[in-house]
This record gives sequence, structure tokens and C-alpha cells, in this order.
Amino acid sequence: MNHVPRVLALVVVLASINASAQQATIFPFLRSMMSARMAGLAGSTVAMPNDPSNVVLNPAVLSTLEHRRVSGTFIKHVLDINAGYATYNQELEDIGTFAVTASFTSYGSFDRANDVGTINGTFGANDVVFGVSFARDLDTLISYGITAKVLHSSLDDLASTALAVDAGLLFRFPAQRTNLGVSILNVGTQLTTYDGTHDALPLDMRIGVNHRLRGLPLLVNVSLNHLTDDVTSFFDRFLNFSLGGELYIGKVVQVRVGYDNATRNTSNVNVATQLTGLSAGIGLALPTLEFDYAMSSLGASTLLHRVSVAVRIDGQ
Repeated sequence: MNHVPRVLALVVVLASINASAQQATIFPFLRSMMSARMAGLAGSTVAMPNDPSNVVLNPAVLSTLEHRRVSGTFIKHVLDINAGYATYNQELEDIGTFAVTASFTSYGSFDRANDVGTINGTFGANDVVFGVSFARDLDTLISYGITAKVLHSSLDDLASTALAVDAGLLFRFPAQRTNLGVSILNVGTQLTTYDGTHDALPLDMRIGVNHRLRGLPLLVNVSLNHLTDDVTSFFDRFLNFSLGGELYIGKVVQVRVGYDNATRNTSNVNVATQLTGLSAGIGLALPTLEFDYAMSSLGASTLLHRVSVAVRIDGQ
């Protein structure tokens, strides 16, 4: 497997090249495609193991999954925007762990009007993504993962298709109850465009830490996000951080709270509130069923709601 680090290095180089030219982006919803558990922790989960939905932030976590599961998330966005995704994972002995993920975003219905404002019908807009992921251990403490994705976006009678790749590494330090994750997301290009103009995909690089405290049932996640964004100062990249804590109440209930500084900083000053960037959630972890809910604040009266369900399908 000596070729794997070279592949990941190539992805990092491609990401750096794309970042230098990144202006407008297509498929921006990819940055908010996360489960209720991940959203409750403000998306700080790039290093969090044993969660199949977390494959969208770091495909390397697949190798840590202990069971075969089907998981799904529904996202109630602002206005009439609805989104969601589903994931299925399967381990193949002596090969690695695979997963398939399908996601959608519907932007609702819009009135169609002519050049004088006469309404003559409606039209819609939606995005669809299908991904196949693979992860494998490099050794007992390091795993890598890669995802290949097909993305399709439609607006009325216009459409755009793109191909993209995610790649990640996960370093595990069990004695310290700590994990370190790094990922590059949405490295790719459009195959077809709306009007002949190529837009960059929402490229994202994340580095994060996952740590379980000793003597306290609290799981802490910290992540640096959007490290490839075009910013005026190098140190501005480090303002795009998120952090979250997950408190275990008994063996079933989990309470979560998180904060995303990038959301706070990019909110319009006229609508930002003291709650902007904050998120909270709750989870129930049963032997074969997991249920999670999260609410995230984007500004005054702007809340995102997420509901996730995961079902274990490989028995007790």
C-alpha cells in the first residue's frame, strides 16, 4: 500500500491548485451536508470515528466502523429548501470497508415570468450527489479513505454535471483516547456547465482532533475548516474553526453543543445574533437504532433542523 500516501499527496496538490483559482462555486450545499450528530457538534467531526455519516467529512473513518448500518438524514433548511442524504457501509474481509452515499437538495418551486412580469408557470431546482467510498488501515493506528462522487445540478431546463474526489487520513492514539483527522473534500471539475462558464467546486480542507476526557463522559471535537478558502491574510484561515462537546448521560442519551466561528463571521452584521454559529442536539443510542436531532443557528430567526436515523443491520 505504499502508493496510497502518494495518491493523497496528489489530491492535496490538486486542491492547492484549484484553491488559487477558486472564485464562485457550484454545489455550495456540500458544505452543509452533515448528519444531526455532526451538526450538533458544529461540523467539528473530521477526526470522529465509528460514525458512518461522517464519511462526508472524512472517508477514512469508515475503517473504524464496528457494524454494518444504514443511516439517513433529513435537513430542513431556510425557506423551502430541503435536503438529506443516506449512507450504507459494508466491510469486505481482507479488502477494506466500502460505503455508498446518496444525497439530494431541493430548492422548492419558483414562479416563471416573462420580461414584463407575467406569471406563466413554475419551475424547480435541485442538486443530487452519488458517492462511493473506500477505506482501509495502513497499520493498526492509521487509516486512509477515498470517495469518488458524481454531482448533478439542475435549474429549470439547465443542468450541470461534475466529478469530485474526497480523501482523508485518520490517526488513532487509543492510549491517549485521541484521534487526529485530515481531509480534502470536493476536488474536481464540471463536465457540463449551465452556460459555458466553469465554476469551482466548494473545495474544503479540514484538520481536527477528537478526544475523550478521562474521568468525565465528555467527547470533545475541534476542527479547522475551509483551509483552502481565498482569504486576505494567511492567519484568517484559522478563524474558520469549529468545536463541539458530546456529553453522555447514562448509556443511551447524548447531549451535544457546538460552535462554528466561520458561520458567525460570515453572517450579515444586520441579522447576526449572539446565537449565530451555535448548535445543539440530542441523541439516543439503542442497541440496533440511533436517533439524533440538531438545531443550528445561522442568524436571527434562521435555524436549520436536522433529524438522523441509523439502523444496525448485522444483528446483535
